[in-house]
Amino acid sequence: MLEYIVECYPDEELLVPCGLDDAVIGIDENSMRLIYSVSKCIEILMKDMDREKAVDFFEFNVCGGYVGERTPIWCDDDF
Repeated sequence: MLEYIVECYPDEELLVPCGLDDAVIGIDENSMRLIYSVSKCIEILMKDMDREKAVDFFEFNVCGGYVGERTPIWCDDDF
């Protein structure tokens, strides 16, 4: 998905968190912010740690930080 978005918007500066490319599920065209699946982010992080640590790491180090107006959108899709 990320490759497709980059191809569609070659002139945009997209903020791409390291290692989470496979968790991209879309883009908000109004703000040009990438949209990430929280459940996919957790799955990716669980390759290196257990679920509890992955959730803590994600909440504190990934979605917990504001990095400007292009900060990604985190879609909580784990119903």
